[in-house]
Amino acid sequence: MITPLIRSFKKKLEEGTVKGPFSKTEDPAMIEAMGYAGFDFVILDLEHGPNSTRSLQGLVRAACIAGILPIVRIKENYPGLAAEVLDIGAAGIQVPQVTNAHDARELIRAARYAPEGNRGVCRFVRAADYSATDRFQYFKEANEALVILQLEGIEAIQNLNEILDVPGIDVLFIGPYDLSQSLGVTGQINHPEVVCAMEHIVQKCRMKNVATGTFVDTVGNARRWKQAGVKYIAYSVDTGLMYEKCKEIINEIS
Repeated sequence: MITPLIRSFKKKLEEGTVKGPFSKTEDPAMIEAMGYAGFDFVILDLEHGPNSTRSLQGLVRAACIAGILPIVRIKENYPGLAAEVLDIGAAGIQVPQVTNAHDARELIRAARYAPEGNRGVCRFVRAADYSATDRFQYFKEANEALVILQLEGIEAIQNLNEILDVPGIDVLFIGPYDLSQSLGVTGQINHPEVVCAMEHIVQKCRMKNVATGTFVDTVGNARRWKQAGVKYIAYSVDTGLMYEKCKEIINEIS
């Protein structure tokens, strides 16, 4: 069971800031290395990455070995995909393109067993140690998995108050690149309109005691949004970090 790692992570999220990258590789060694480096979580990306549920299992195992929390961004905003990744031991789901309270409510229900939700019941899965864990313990502790919902457009901002009234959201994640596209300034994540919209979301979430997260790909932006109150910092992507380090070495040697 991954429950102790989840509880430790939630405590750290409540008290401060957690940091981790997106991952688009299929190599468990990369996940282990990021864990040993000290990242708090890794977002295993099914939306913009090459992995499948089958290859994901090895990455989740590697994360658990290295003490880094495995969050899975599912391919799309479809509740039926939640149980699929939770069954293989993901510590939580991250869901793209959530735009309204109905979406939020349905996703949370799909990630929780009764009485909090309607997730399909099966204990012969990796998350339950293939039935080695007591069934009642498993069904109870499985409901501690994180639900992270991504807000990425104008419609989501317009419906923010209603979304925040839905119980059970662990983190509301702001997707700055999709948000910039929605605001007509594609790719300009530091554009005043994008920054203003993000600050609005962070402030509203703070009033409702809901943690916020965002994606950054520079240390400067990480510090900026941490100072603004963002607690779940997704720092770049493993492939990008690898490229940047390799390029840095080449430039230094040259």
